[in-house]
Order: sequence, then structure tokens, then C-alpha cells
Amino acid sequence: MRTKDYPLADLSYQFITDFEHFLRSHKPLDHQKPMGNNGVMKYLERFRKIVTMGARLEWLEKDPFTHYQLKFHKTTREFLTADELERIERKGLSLPRLQYVRDLFVFSCYTGLAYIDAIQLKPENISIGIDGENWISISRQKTREPVRIPILPKAQEVLDTYKNHPRALNVGCLFPNISNQKLNSYLKEVADLCNIQKPLTFHIARHTFATTVTLTNGVPLETVSKLLGHSSIQMTQVYAKIVEQKVSQDMSNLRSTLIQQKEGQNSGKSRVI
Repeated sequence: MRTKDYPLADLSYQFITDFEHFLRSHKPLDHQKPMGNNGVMKYLERFRKIVTMGARLEWLEKDPFTHYQLKFHKTTREFLTADELERIERKGLSLPRLQYVRDLFVFSCYTGLAYIDAIQLKPENISIGIDGENWISISRQKTREPVRIPILPKAQEVLDTYKNHPRALNVGCLFPNISNQKLNSYLKEVADLCNIQKPLTFHIARHTFATTVTLTNGVPLETVSKLLGHSSIQMTQVYAKIVEQKVSQDMSNLRSTLIQQKEGQNSGKSRVI
């Protein structure tokens, strides 16, 4: 299958399934993990868009993806609980690099910004909103959707900390530049120091904003959808389900605790008699 060029006319259903097999079996040389199912499906989803466009332009006689079905696995979106978020915020960190990635992570927890949007934030992206407070105004890099986000006090604290940082001023941004790879590597160290068992990545901050910071505190789903820059509210509903599951789990734990307390009281009464 390895070849420099492949004629469009030769694209077939068999080629797609062979390509899927290649993606699943490919082992990267840079010590990264092989792609999981959803990673493979994302590649094929992008490939399908290009091939479908070719079919519409009549560069192909037929679309080889017609009978191919993308099969994504449902994934659980990790987020921090209020207790875990507070632990990260309050943790004393001696290394400047860990202080910085922690602060950037907390900033995203209170703004919902993805890594690329946070790291490229510029002074001109901050303006006074309708309430007289500072707001962030950007177009999301991923979707080009315009987003306006009121800056909460915790996020403003982080902005104030780094607004005059030499490395930030050098690139004309509000934060010093750091690669996503390094950021996630350092976040794992922060998680260990804060005794957080979850596989901490920067994107968990965005999930935390959607769940723990906004929805759990009564912010309507429609508002959260706008703050996240989602193109449709259906994209945001997954977070509402997560919050419902968390409430259900908490109530189940409470129910078990109350039952144990009642059993303990009944046991005490029996001994008295």
C-alpha cells in the first residue's frame, strides 16, 4: 500500500479498509502510543471529506466512502471536581515551570479556552463588556466560531500575574509560549503533587469549565454552549449528561451513607434492649 502517489480513479472501498488497517497497526517511532479507534476514525473522517469533494467535482466516478461507516467509540470526558480544582489552585509549587502550567490550566478552568486559544491570547482580545467588566473576544482556532467570555476573578488573577512577563511581551501575547506537549507533561507532575489520580491534560480544564465551574453552578446549557463556542447546543449536551451522572452518583453515595447510619442506630437500640 505504501506509495508516493495514488491515482484518484483507483480509490476504492478496499483502499479505505486497507488504510484503516494501516492506521490501526502503525507504530510511531517517537515513542508515542499507537492511535486508538477514535483517532483512526478522525483521520478517516477528514479523508472522507476530501474524497467526497472530489466525487462532487466529478474527479471520481463514484464515492468509495458510500458504503463505509465510521464507528466512533463513546468516551468519558474527564473533568475535575470542585475539591480537585481547589487542590490544584492552592498547592504550593516551588518550580516556576510547574507554577506556570498550573496557572495556565486554572485560567482555562475559568474561561473554557482550549490550549491554542489560550496560548495565542493577545491584549487586543481583552475588552470591556456590557457589564463594565473585562471580557475575552476571540474566534476559536478549531471552528472559527466567535466567542465572548466574561473574565471571572480567578482568571483575571492569572492574567495579572503574567501580563508583564518578558517572554509574553516578546511574542505580543498575554502568556509565555509553551508547547502543548510540554504543558501536558508538566501537568502530570502537578497532578502527582496534588494527589490527583486522573490523567491530567490541558483539555480537561475545558471540560472542568463546562461541568464543575458553570453547569454545576446553575449556568444554563445555552449559555455554556455560547461560552464554549459550540456551533450547536447538541455538542454541549454531553456535559449536561456528565453532570446528571455525577449528581446520580453523589446521591447514590448519600443513600448508602444514610442506610448505614440507620442500621447503626438500629443496632445500638438492640444492644440497649
